[in-house]
Amino acid sequence: MSETLRIGITCYPTLGGSGVVATELGKMLAEKGHDVHFITHSIPFRLGRFDKHIFFHEVEVSDYYVFRYPPYDLSLASKLAQVAKREKLDLLHVHYAIPHAVCALLAKQMVGDHLKVVTTLHGTDITVLAQDDSLSDLIRYAINQSDAVTAVSEDLIRETRETLLVDRPIDLTYNFVDKRVYYPRNVSKLRAEFAHVDEKILMHISNFRPVKRVLDVVEVFAKVNDNIPSRLLFVGEGPDLSKVMARVKELGISDRVSFCGKQDDVAEVISLADLLLLPSEKESFGLVALEAMACGVPTVGSLAGGIPELVKDGETGYLSPVGDTDKMARDAIRLLSDGDLYQRMVEACLSRARNAFCNNRITADYEDIYYRVLGRTAPERNAGDGSADSKLSCLG
Repeated sequence: MSETLRIGITCYPTLGGSGVVATELGKMLAEKGHDVHFITHSIPFRLGRFDKHIFFHEVEVSDYYVFRYPPYDLSLASKLAQVAKREKLDLLHVHYAIPHAVCALLAKQMVGDHLKVVTTLHGTDITVLAQDDSLSDLIRYAINQSDAVTAVSEDLIRETRETLLVDRPIDLTYNFVDKRVYYPRNVSKLRAEFAHVDEKILMHISNFRPVKRVLDVVEVFAKVNDNIPSRLLFVGEGPDLSKVMARVKELGISDRVSFCGKQDDVAEVISLADLLLLPSEKESFGLVALEAMACGVPTVGSLAGGIPELVKDGETGYLSPVGDTDKMARDAIRLLSDGDLYQRMVEACLSRARNAFCNNRITADYEDIYYRVLGRTAPERNAGDGSADSKLSCLG
């Protein structure tokens, strides 16, 4: 057993891939015996069952009448400091530069320099917020003052450096999924409710923001369905959902498309699919593609952001320039028409998800960062922690 750490984690607990990854990381760290304190405005929706090493501290916002807007940032900073003092935390691991890293740095000033701050960049704080001149200096400050900074893809590291002119070290720590949760499920009975045995199921999962280019999903599916009897499942909801519904109706394919809304058991839902469609114009990592890969589902997507670091073109899926729905459709048709090719890709997906994005190894990478910023020697990695001799554990 390695030295027990006391870790505070702050993330957006109710939406997005960053909250999912932060929560899963906390659970993995708790399994290794570390004490993990989630400090957020609500319980992370993926937290799950009780664990003696996991604690939740709710951030309550003051409703003092002089405040025009509820001051969540100040309430969070105060709560981070309170928990850090009371629980003798070693470090705060915050996900997103603003507001979380800024709040953590303020808490550090209140508690003392012995409290370290690790900031993970997930994308939006760089690809969207850092483009705003009123926020860019604040984000740059949060990154430069953190004791360590990680990012979920090489592409995000590159964009951070180019956008903010940051030259400090940034650790690459890919997202991961728990292989005990994400694996091919037997969903034959559920699948029969959506498609006939001779039909293929294509799927898209997102928050339906414009950056996801969800209308491209409809265009790709319509072309595939003209050649291969298929069904399309949309999972999630968001601002472009009404546009998608209108386009589906306009193309006369409403009977081929199902809107499933938000779903909690993503592994079971993805296991329904033969193919994931991910035509985003920006994607710092593309966690849903990794979730699909771990369930043996190839991805047809775009050459955007960190997707090419995750999906190997021609091996675990096919990638096309953003907006090239013709090529995406051709790739999907080719893959779904060739049983041998499809099976090779399924096997490649499973191998890559369990190896390159092994939850044990990436958790151990984060531990190494924690020990480094604390000035402590990281314990030697044991089998299952991502060491060179633990490959079987990652693949198992």
